[in-house]
Amino acid sequence: MNDVQSVVYSVNQKVTDATVIFDQMIAEQYVLYAHRLAARGYVQAAVGNMVMRVAHRNYRDGICYVKAQGVSLEEMTIDDLVITDVLHGIILFGDRATTVGHQMNREILRLRPDVQCVIHLHHDETIAFLAAGYEKIRPTGLTLPYLMQKPLQYLPAHLNVEEDVGPIKDFIAGTNAIVMKRHGFTVLGRNVSECYARVNILASEVKRNIIAEQLAAIRGESVDYISDEEVGWMATHGDAVMYPELKK
Repeated sequence: MNDVQSVVYSVNQKVTDATVIFDQMIAEQYVLYAHRLAARGYVQAAVGNMVMRVAHRNYRDGICYVKAQGVSLEEMTIDDLVITDVLHGIILFGDRATTVGHQMNREILRLRPDVQCVIHLHHDETIAFLAAGYEKIRPTGLTLPYLMQKPLQYLPAHLNVEEDVGPIKDFIAGTNAIVMKRHGFTVLGRNVSECYARVNILASEVKRNIIAEQLAAIRGESVDYISDEEVGWMATHGDAVMYPELKK
């Protein structure tokens, strides 16, 4: 399979590769975080997904552990996981297809070698907030810019990058979270823990925006959001604040 990168395959085509071995520990970690997302109320039906990238010597972009189609992150077990490559979306382990959204996952991973996990959710409050006419999620607290470290990227309702991944290349280098009108959001992380934390703080900030707007309206005041200049400064100092190094 050393020439897999140069061969043309179809998405969800079953390809046997004896060098791809299912890692039980990675699978257990996947299910753990999938169920944590569900426990927080982020999961509706079988929509939404998560992908974890793992390095592999035969695949320069690595391989993907991802939930198969037809089951939710809440219901899934280890038996619902499949492994794909990044470039083609071929099935290297498992006997079920991936969802259409995995095309987006794979394109993000292909373009962002620093990203090892992608979580996509149809988040209720985000969809409602944007549907109510608000254009952006603006930080009220410090954690979002420190942890996200790049501006949020907003996509209009008519642009579905799950079905057409072409536009992703135009913006993905400059963001760690895509906010999708009428759809939800997609969050990127250098590992599954960081990705999960970014999901949580983004979901929290959406709720804070809703609460702050309601309370400010009662008082006849505007919300005191963090300025763009402050957000920019915090984003560039995120690692130092969130992940301080041990001093010896």
